[in-house]
Amino acid sequence: MKPLTATLRLQLHSDFTLDHAVPLVPYFARLGISHLYASPILTARAGSRHGYDVVDPTRVNPELGGEAALERLVAALRQHGMGLIVDTVSNHMAVGGADNPWWQSLLAWGRRSPYAEFFDIQWHSSDPLLAGQLLLPFLGSDYGAALHNGEIPLTFDAHHGRFEVAHHEHRFPICPLDYPRILGQAEDPRLQALAAHFSALGEAAEPLREVQPLHRELARLAAAGADPQSALAAFDSRAEAGFKRLHLLLERQTYRLASWRTAADDINWRRFFDINELGGLRVERAVVFEATHAKLFELIERGLVDGLRIDHIDGLADPRRYCRNLRRRVDSLLARRPVDAALAHFPIYVEKILGTDEHLHRDWLTDGTTGYEFMNQVSLLQHDPAGELTLEELWRSTSERPEFPEEVRIARLLVLNASLAGDCESVAQALLQVARDDLMTRDLTLGAIRRALQALVEHYPVYRTYINACGRPAEDEAFFQQALAGARQSLGEADWPLLEQLERWLGGQPWRHLPPGRPRKHLRHACVRFQQLTAPSAAKAVEDTAFYRSARLLSRNDVGFDAERFSADAAWFHNEAQRRLRDFPDNLLATATHDHKRGEDCRARLAVLSERAPWLASRVEHWRELAAPLRETLDDGQAPSPGDELLLLQTLLGSWPLELDLEDAQGLQRYAERIRQWQCKALREAKLRSSWAAPNERYEAACAAYVDGLLLDEENQQLRQSLHEAAQRLACPGALNGLVQSLLRMTTPGVPDLYQGNEYWDLSLVDPDNRRPVDYPARRASLDDGTPLAELLAHWRDGRIKQALVARVLDARQAHPELFQRGAYLPLTVQGRHADQVLAFARLGQGERAVIVVPRLASALLGAAATPLIPAQNWDDTRLVLPFALSPANCSGLFGGGAVSPSRELMLSTVLAEFPVNVLIDHA
Repeated sequence: MKPLTATLRLQLHSDFTLDHAVPLVPYFARLGISHLYASPILTARAGSRHGYDVVDPTRVNPELGGEAALERLVAALRQHGMGLIVDTVSNHMAVGGADNPWWQSLLAWGRRSPYAEFFDIQWHSSDPLLAGQLLLPFLGSDYGAALHNGEIPLTFDAHHGRFEVAHHEHRFPICPLDYPRILGQAEDPRLQALAAHFSALGEAAEPLREVQPLHRELARLAAAGADPQSALAAFDSRAEAGFKRLHLLLERQTYRLASWRTAADDINWRRFFDINELGGLRVERAVVFEATHAKLFELIERGLVDGLRIDHIDGLADPRRYCRNLRRRVDSLLARRPVDAALAHFPIYVEKILGTDEHLHRDWLTDGTTGYEFMNQVSLLQHDPAGELTLEELWRSTSERPEFPEEVRIARLLVLNASLAGDCESVAQALLQVARDDLMTRDLTLGAIRRALQALVEHYPVYRTYINACGRPAEDEAFFQQALAGARQSLGEADWPLLEQLERWLGGQPWRHLPPGRPRKHLRHACVRFQQLTAPSAAKAVEDTAFYRSARLLSRNDVGFDAERFSADAAWFHNEAQRRLRDFPDNLLATATHDHKRGEDCRARLAVLSERAPWLASRVEHWRELAAPLRETLDDGQAPSPGDELLLLQTLLGSWPLELDLEDAQGLQRYAERIRQWQCKALREAKLRSSWAAPNERYEAACAAYVDGLLLDEENQQLRQSLHEAAQRLACPGALNGLVQSLLRMTTPGVPDLYQGNEYWDLSLVDPDNRRPVDYPARRASLDDGTPLAELLAHWRDGRIKQALVARVLDARQAHPELFQRGAYLPLTVQGRHADQVLAFARLGQGERAVIVVPRLASALLGAAATPLIPAQNWDDTRLVLPFALSPANCSGLFGGGAVSPSRELMLSTVLAEFPVNVLIDHA
């Protein structure tokens, strides 16, 4: 198998299965990919488009073709020496519905179920209505109304011999111990007799095992005409007697049905963020770890899986312990793999959002992250600091919204008191219990603890810290102290003593220093719950709220980005690259993912606006004037609001299709549909004038009408033409940025990760737009046709130029694996008139080296060029100064560059004469 040199992410679903990937393997191999990187392959909810809603982790998803299809794909990969990395979901499973057998067992049997401890449930709720019960917030209306209207009827599954309550797609099983209450309403004596056997289960040693033949017998009797359905009429809740009878039956269950609106406040089990259909798993328990990973371990041992990507690592109780356990467990399997799938090392990557100045802990024993931080680093490099103040003033004066840090603070308070209110309350209750365990703190009130907790989370600068038995790790201390300082600013002095207690409880006082017993258990529980609150509150507040409320420049609003920071210089970028080489040389390097807000080339184009800020400001004023007739005045204000309008205008500039013809009505209609879909999501995520919980249909309709009027109506042709011309002015420098971004991903330390189809231009928007079908036949054809670079450059809009760049550089990576995997990283000096518009570095290996040269902030140098190639004369005397001499006989440029002289200076006008970027490889 080839060494890990480049990955390509595939989104698998019923319309693109494992078998669909098989015939594409030769293309991926020719492109230079060493490993495919697949979205989750274990059995997800039927129709899932992403695979993160797993319902059965013991099987390969039959919708993807099942295990046989996986074997066929791996066989095809092996023919080309390639491997397979798979995404796995350790934090949660899909719940609700009727398709998760573990969840259904839990609902039927409660704490008697073998899966009762699999899910992260707080059985001992402070709410007397939830004593020993699980809140199920799946009803579309209030419980009483749903019951009265017959919307949660008792039903019978004749095939399996089970009684359930139904509500839309959901099925809530009735505990078999309560079957006698139902069967007692039937007239058939056979059913009456069977009821007695169900009653006896209450005294059975193993009721879950002994109930199985009873279910089969009930199904047999139903088929034989006993008609258990006849008993259901007595539970028809539309009648007074049935209403009371069904309610009393439901009150006996291990769960309590409730409106979906109760989840935010009353939920007593951990979810993935605030999604009721995704229930948190307690993977820190050995039995859960083994059960949820058994199939993956089997596939690894059989040589069918060659690496893992761990989704949402910050949701786990103890990420460090989980990763270390996974490393030990996986490494123990490597010796058992088939010879043709032998691995010296098994890569493990974690999906981790890193904050400013935060770095992945090295003692987790992983190979790094999935590369969101690299997306951020390249983005910062491509933003011109000169444009920051102008763009900030444009946003502030147009939208009248607060600055981004304040938006984040407001958004955190919103989610802590709305969608995550129940989660926040559970942490406060856990901390109250800690306070009550100590005579010195037992007078602290729940209200005071709640205020201090919210203030601390409100100012948390990272997703989470990693408190363990020894307290807060040194790497995390600065982040915790930053949150404390912010909390002091938010709270009155009377509450400051509470912050001192939180500092002590949340890692300042290691729980291992307490003697074994309830106080230690309570402290540990509070620390875990706290850390599982800060991560979702950050995600929901920043990515899913503030990013849609603030738009100084949308290219700085993406997953893993520090939107408060606008730009960074070359020295900072070099420093981060050297750190990565030292700590995580095999870290994935992503510039696009299935979760991104905007495609990689959409962001690259928007970054050009940082170089043309005054121009944008004047254009926005002009466009808003032309668009005045499109705006409506509603009771709650202008539609769209100025802020939403500016978000839309930036989105249009970034995503305007390169091939869009203003005379093509169908093309404009397709584009308008994409924009409307993005806009609806953006408005609801912002939670200002509309939201997912309470859609403002009037406002959304007015905003959609604005989009249609702008893009489709004849009377707005002048506005449409002006936007089209502006997008065209940005397209060429945007493409240059895109090529630079792509090359840096493939040459800096780490493993380049491509997202499906992005070897062509990617001007997509947030999902589902970024998961549209990929035209692979066109990509295969263009890779095979060997078109000269000059012709690709002339036709750069079709995307083949980007594909050629990817293929040539990945081919070089495979030809020189050690150079690019472990070669030293050396920043190079640039001198001359435009030195600050060049980034250059060398990779140094044993007897070989590579020199990488790219432009940055070069929109002005490009001028009015018709291609993304900066005219050679525009470089003037700009030159690269090398600390070594290249060999004229052994040095070649992947993209031209003329003859290399023995001089230690390379003129940019020569190195970048034929192509926008270059890589010189010297076989010294």
